[in-house]
Amino acid sequence: MIRVILTDIEGTTSSISFVHDVLFPYAAKHLPGFIREHRDNPDVSEQLDRVAEESGADREDAEALIETLQEWMREDRKVTPLKALQGMVWEQGYQQGELKGHIYEDAAQYLQQWHDRGLRLYVYSSGSVKAQKLIFGFTTAGDFTPFFSGYFDTRIGGKKEPGSYRNILDELGVEAATILFLSDVEAELEAAEAAGMQTAWLIRDGELPETERFVARNFAEVDAALLQKR
Repeated sequence: MIRVILTDIEGTTSSISFVHDVLFPYAAKHLPGFIREHRDNPDVSEQLDRVAEESGADREDAEALIETLQEWMREDRKVTPLKALQGMVWEQGYQQGELKGHIYEDAAQYLQQWHDRGLRLYVYSSGSVKAQKLIFGFTTAGDFTPFFSGYFDTRIGGKKEPGSYRNILDELGVEAATILFLSDVEAELEAAEAAGMQTAWLIRDGELPETERFVARNFAEVDAALLQKR
């Protein structure tokens, strides 16, 4: 019996285009100025330390660190300090009303329903926990953070690595078979299945693949096929 929903964001609860066409360009535009203005802030400084460690750039050369971050953004690198700094920039944008998080209508409906029916909801995304809370806290449909029990990002491990899902199981302290992982990326589903979790492959657009894995167009189909039995 499924008791826990673990969901991806990009392509699952929210459109890929929002992330790539709105959030990433916003961070690319505002991150350099944000670092120059806030580099002495302890939280920012901590992440810049990590950028220097991972890249080999001179820690005292702010412009070199900024160039490294811009290169990582161009390469769409899943690097924890980059994600953390992007989250800080997005927080500023959300709070200033310049950003509103996208959420699919069916995701908004069923996340609330599942929470109200007693399911525990968690997020696992390559974006930082801060970024996750922002996208759900400032959506076009309102604040969804009260529905979630917790969040996981790349600090728990890579999303295509079975060990990451085992780490999540250790954190949650539940049986693997009671967790349903939702994602639009097959390699992530394979990793979750290797850890014993149940999965649903969200394919919102395009042709459906020939596969034995459960595939759904939206959360309504997930609910009808996998959750109405509970």
